[in-house]
Amino acid sequence: MVSDASTSEPVLADFRAILENERTGLAHQLAELGYGDTGSLNYDSNFADTSQVTAERGEAEALAGELKEALGEVEAALDRFAQGTYGRCERCGQPISPARLEAKPAAPRCITCASRG
Repeated sequence: MVSDASTSEPVLADFRAILENERTGLAHQLAELGYGDTGSLNYDSNFADTSQVTAERGEAEALAGELKEALGEVEAALDRFAQGTYGRCERCGQPISPARLEAKPAAPRCITCASRG
């Protein structure tokens, strides 16, 4: 974990709590969409297969994909906490600014490295 003067331990604890709450919320949203244990969305086999249903299914799958990606980012950030590397850029190793972490707590890179792609 970052332990410089710009990011204190209480602030890091706040980021951990934010990430844990976000993980819970994302998991709940996926469950509401019907994202099951199979790794995909569950649909009622008796559900009519019309073009509208197909379109809605596509939208739900796209949303589920976005939610799964966000959940993966949050879980990776929580893993960095466990490894003691949270708050350090995974590319250059420099501390990620508190402002960046406040804006995006799961950020794995500092703003400079993130802007490089």
